[in-house]
Amino acid sequence: MQENKILHSTIKGEGKPLLILHGYFGMSDNWKTLGNQFAEEYQVHLIDQRNHGRSFHEYEFSYKVLVEDLCNYIKYHNLESVYLVGHSMGGKTAMLFAVTYPGLVDKLILVDISPKEYQPHHNAILAGLKSVDFSIHNSRKLIDEHLSKFIPEVGVRQFLMKNVYWREKGVLDFRFNAESLIENNNEIGKPLPKGTVYNKSTLFLKGENSDYILLSEKMVIDVHFPYNKVVEISKAGHWLHAENPKDFYKEVCSFLIE
Repeated sequence: MQENKILHSTIKGEGKPLLILHGYFGMSDNWKTLGNQFAEEYQVHLIDQRNHGRSFHEYEFSYKVLVEDLCNYIKYHNLESVYLVGHSMGGKTAMLFAVTYPGLVDKLILVDISPKEYQPHHNAILAGLKSVDFSIHNSRKLIDEHLSKFIPEVGVRQFLMKNVYWREKGVLDFRFNAESLIENNNEIGKPLPKGTVYNKSTLFLKGENSDYILLSEKMVIDVHFPYNKVVEISKAGHWLHAENPKDFYKEVCSFLIE
């Protein structure tokens, strides 16, 4: 990767660096409100991972390259001993980063994701995105109507529609690199490599209504993260930071000041 390719971010506040990584098809903007809250105590870095948000597009996409992107970012901004938060895909990046560069991470927070392997399960979303033709679907309304044939959940469509923007006058596009994300979809569910360990404090936050972290899998978590605790956020699914931001904020803050 070229040295000048540094991930896009929004940096707010002062203090110890708190880096936040979004999930698959997400972007740093999804964390704006919570980021402002955390910025009262920390220097918050809301980061767009490659092929997402306003960061660079590359065909290559795997957790290994996402980790190196983050390492380059941390070096570029002269950061050390960071707090690292990652949701879903961002959590997988954060896990691999922490076991690869443990000296750079002081505490780790993993949001509704575990080290296990996940089977590919975004098929309807991928089919919907692949079939959007911006020359025909040339308004936000038309794109949403088209996607509804594949994705009936309004909340999921709204989440994806945040990525639609005017690339140039009269031409809409996705901010994410749809081609690479669709082609490399199998990378998203990859497990944390065997034998990797992060020996510092780690918080797993799981949504009460989500099955991404099952308590029966605690043994898998313990193997990689011996100093962990798992906390359930009530009245929330996979997007717990959006569905119950109050409890999410409270749990993160109490963990960071322990």
